[in-house]
Amino acid sequence: MTAQSSGSSLPVDFMIVDTMIVTMDAQRRIITDGALAVTGNVIVAVGKSADLGRDYRARTVIDGRRFVITPGLVNTHVHITGEPLTKSLVLDDTGFEENVFQWLVPIHMAYTEADERLSAQFAALEMLRSGTTSFLEAGTIRFLDPVVDGLTEIGIRGRVGQWAWDFSPEDQSYPSAATDAAVALLSDELGRYPAKEGQRIAAWPILIGHMTCSGELWQAAKELADQHAVGVAAHMSPVQADPDWYLHKHGRRPVEYLADLGAIGANTIFTHGVHFNDDEVGLLAGVGGNISHCATSALKGAYGATAVGRFPEMQARGINVTIGTDGNNNSNYHDLMRATYLLAGLFKDARRDPTLFPAEQALECATLNGAKALQMADQIGSIEVGKKADFVAHDTYRPEWRPLFNVANQLVWSADGRGVHSVWVDGVRIIDDYRCTTIDEDRIYAEVQSAGEAIVARSGLPIKSRWPVV
Repeated sequence: MTAQSSGSSLPVDFMIVDTMIVTMDAQRRIITDGALAVTGNVIVAVGKSADLGRDYRARTVIDGRRFVITPGLVNTHVHITGEPLTKSLVLDDTGFEENVFQWLVPIHMAYTEADERLSAQFAALEMLRSGTTSFLEAGTIRFLDPVVDGLTEIGIRGRVGQWAWDFSPEDQSYPSAATDAAVALLSDELGRYPAKEGQRIAAWPILIGHMTCSGELWQAAKELADQHAVGVAAHMSPVQADPDWYLHKHGRRPVEYLADLGAIGANTIFTHGVHFNDDEVGLLAGVGGNISHCATSALKGAYGATAVGRFPEMQARGINVTIGTDGNNNSNYHDLMRATYLLAGLFKDARRDPTLFPAEQALECATLNGAKALQMADQIGSIEVGKKADFVAHDTYRPEWRPLFNVANQLVWSADGRGVHSVWVDGVRIIDDYRCTTIDEDRIYAEVQSAGEAIVARSGLPIKSRWPVV
């Protein structure tokens, strides 16, 4: 639709014209010879180029004949600190516990404040350059203030949280003082970085999850999320260890235990959920909850997603299925288009059912469903009048984009983030002709290599290779 004109053309900041627009609106319209108009950070018109050219007068007109325009993608689980500066350090034959406790935790602990700021910007750069405009961080930030500062500079939209648990690894206990400190941390970050209008980066009460949080902390996080009208997120059940622990400790599986505590709801996002059983799926569906499926992590970590994962059942029962990329030593990339391809394909093969997660539904998971999970369905996830000007221009002058017949198939099965030419967030063109406009990419690449080497040296971890490096 377009906004109504009064007979004379209305001024707008810029228009993209003569393009193809995948709107993801209620009718899922794909507009050929399309145009969209933006004023400030808001989309004010979407429709045919001829109509918008008559009704609007733009200060800048962008020729869109080369592009397919889509909403910005929404990554609902990504570690922006800890792993980006040590990408692919960990070999791909480590099991879950070795990966986390022998590699990832020591890596996180070796980061300085400056490292975390750089790491966050580097992760954001990779997301932006592959079409992600909004993300939900995984709750493993140690130094929140410099991270928020770095993310604000680059201009991405995100929800973040400082490392929060009350588990004592030494004696496997939950000291009350640790619980009080964790609750205070969650409350403080929500107060300092509220999810208010105009703030692209805001805090959520994000928990590490697994078996690292007491019932009191789970309840407090949910209550804070409700009070601040935000979401609550946590890792849960990528492998069988989580349900085994909850059954031993509480006599109930994780989602059953948390449901009894009143700690789940429509604003809850669980990441992984590979080993949820039918009862847990039913409980999460009953409250309208969300799941972030990190397909590449499941494949690389041998979690069993295609063997036991109930993601088609989750989708069928109304759980909001979204997509995450996880960490750079798990999936090793933050290109959400690659992860969307996996969601579309894995369960077709596992169930021998080609109707599961068709391309159009996979794109919904990467856009609209992600927006809903971030509690931002009214602002992002589709290209519609009144929504934020967060969108992506995919370059069709590339081999993977030609010939073009079915754009949904092309986006999921042929293309990936390497074809992202331009990205706008809040009406700002942050990626232009494959380069970032807000930070110096060349400087970032040099600093990332240097900082990564220093982190590995401080961590004491080996640099392993199965092949001789000479």
